[in-house]
Amino acid sequence: MKRCIWCEGSELYTAYHDEEWGVPVYEDKKHFEFLVLESAQAGLSWLTILKKRENYRKAYSGFDPKKVARYGAKEKNRLLKDAGIVRNRLKIEASITNAQKFLEIQKEFGSFTAYIWSFTNGKQITGNWKTLSELPAKTELSDRVAQDLKKRGFRFLGSIIMYSHLQATGIVNDHITGCFRRPEIKKLRGQGPSLYKEK
Repeated sequence: MKRCIWCEGSELYTAYHDEEWGVPVYEDKKHFEFLVLESAQAGLSWLTILKKRENYRKAYSGFDPKKVARYGAKEKNRLLKDAGIVRNRLKIEASITNAQKFLEIQKEFGSFTAYIWSFTNGKQITGNWKTLSELPAKTELSDRVAQDLKKRGFRFLGSIIMYSHLQATGIVNDHITGCFRRPEIKKLRGQGPSLYKEK
């Protein structure tokens, strides 16, 4: 069974690739989870973050953006002392700010899902890459998303991180040609709310 080569060598990575990476996400809490984890990843490997994922889930109130948005000095200090997550003050402060901005987007668009999928008019973009080396680090699409988020006050979510988000949440299907998950993901893209189904 052929897979994208980046997931080899780790059972955790392989499971993430086989079960989660590229599956279209239509739940706001899941989008928020990825945003917290991806902003924490800056300068680190994704595998490092995956290993800390359950710790993050406990530390960040089950990735409930409403709860995280209300975090004050007490919660910041608690997170800074939590050895189970990345204890970077700027990243922690950014995650709280991003939760607040996340709620603003929900209020404006009805959901973060509606907002993020609007950049592709609800359609999934499928890459046509034969090898890992062909995958871009960012694209014009991720540039637009990152720039818009920055204007809205989000932090630690540049174009490269946002391209990772688009890939992880199935807005972009970047499984290489030949990977067994590529066609499976293409079949899943129309299973979200009718607003996001590809026509």
